[in-house]
Amino acid sequence: MIIENCSLLGRNTFGIDVSTRYFFEYKTEEDLQTFLQSPLARTNKLLHIGGGSNLLFLSDFDGVILHSGIKGIEKKKEDDKFVYLRVGAGEVWDEFVQYCVENGLGGVENLSLIPGEVGASPVQNIGAYGVEVKDVVFEVETIEIATSTKRTFVAAECCFGYRDSVFKQHLKGQYVVTHVVFRLKKEPIFTVDYQSLRNEVERLGDLSLSTIREAVIRIRKGKLPDPKEIGSAGSFFMNPVIDEQQACALKQIYPTMPTHTAKNGVKISAGWLIEQCGWKGYSDGNVGVYEKQALVLVNKGGGTGREVAALARKIQSSVSEKFHIEIKSEVVFV
Repeated sequence: MIIENCSLLGRNTFGIDVSTRYFFEYKTEEDLQTFLQSPLARTNKLLHIGGGSNLLFLSDFDGVILHSGIKGIEKKKEDDKFVYLRVGAGEVWDEFVQYCVENGLGGVENLSLIPGEVGASPVQNIGAYGVEVKDVVFEVETIEIATSTKRTFVAAECCFGYRDSVFKQHLKGQYVVTHVVFRLKKEPIFTVDYQSLRNEVERLGDLSLSTIREAVIRIRKGKLPDPKEIGSAGSFFMNPVIDEQQACALKQIYPTMPTHTAKNGVKISAGWLIEQCGWKGYSDGNVGVYEKQALVLVNKGGGTGREVAALARKIQSSVSEKFHIEIKSEVVFV
């Protein structure tokens, strides 16, 4: 069903009060294909959203917002080591994680409580506590917007990077994810490289899928606001990766600076950088920086997307001036 002049207030976790000219939610691939061939789709800007947890609307959207209502978790195949699950793009991500943990399937437990829906997970290559979704993605099923034809991408074709994929780069806006096939381990290999996670797991008991999930949930709830109470998009900025020489020089000045080894250098905590610049707990009218985590920008009520964006730019300039490091937004501006 197509809704005209639809409010997006409840469809973005920042709680920005904007609307879209048209809103269309589809339940099947066939519904989506039919819509993409319609005059409405051909003559309007299209934007596909999931849970709205990674978006910052700067204004009303003059076009069609698409949303997947494709549900379902089905076992596609199984071998000695893995179970392959085909999951609808409209499934809530954390409910899928819970399903895996309850069924003894390893690989996504560290990604517990990440907001959003399954379809967005490979686009963003979501990650947390040493794990990225690319580690478990086997295939991504899509429909090409221009031709309304189906195409399946194998993991290697997705060109996954840090919070990045081919769907955010040269194929941006060209495909809609309908299903994701995940490859989960029957005999989980636990990842507890982060000290905070390891400490919390130890407090909960023996190392297991359920204790890792519970530990991640407790940590996230302790430092991230509930979007139902305070508007936010979770982590607003990506952790920057710098070269080892720059990291060593900064370590001489800031010995307690948290770092993690990355594929192409050293990953620095963006939250730490922002906090060192004095932004944690900062308030500017209706928007601000969360008092428990400097990485999180918040809408305290009645804030606009442009107010949030202006605050983000101030923070980026401040970090650049103090540390000569550029921090990039993880949130997509619309």
